[in-house]
Amino acid sequence: MLLASGCASIRDHRGYIVDSALVDSVQPGIDNKQSVEKTLGRPTFISQFGTPTWYYLSILTKQAPFGRPRAKQELQLKISFDAAGRVTKVDRAGMEQVASISPDSHKTPTLGRNRGFFEDLFGNIGAVGAVPGGGSTGPKPGSGPNGS
Repeated sequence: MLLASGCASIRDHRGYIVDSALVDSVQPGIDNKQSVEKTLGRPTFISQFGTPTWYYLSILTKQAPFGRPRAKQELQLKISFDAAGRVTKVDRAGMEQVASISPDSHKTPTLGRNRGFFEDLFGNIGAVGAVPGGGSTGPKPGSGPNGS
């Protein structure tokens, strides 16, 4: 029994604890900043630019033994206010807004040639200072300030 308890997954809640009844009670045109703060509490963060907006974030994660935590549920509550501080819009979003990024092995695809380590290391030997067509890169005689 002790061994089986060590293999159980770990659930963790991060951020705002959502109460659907309280969130549904916030109404555009009726509520203001003070009533929203009394109802929902302080926001997770507040926008610094543009339209005054409060964000409430909630993430439920699950972690298998010896694994990384994975987000299982997410709520993003966005409440916008007008200049007078009245609620103009209440938006909800969930996991559909989360981008899943999967790195492609240990290489980053780039444009250009596919060169190996030694080509990168020794590829420019002899090419530094060379001019296409085989000329010299130094000044031509008679092109100096004194004509010499």
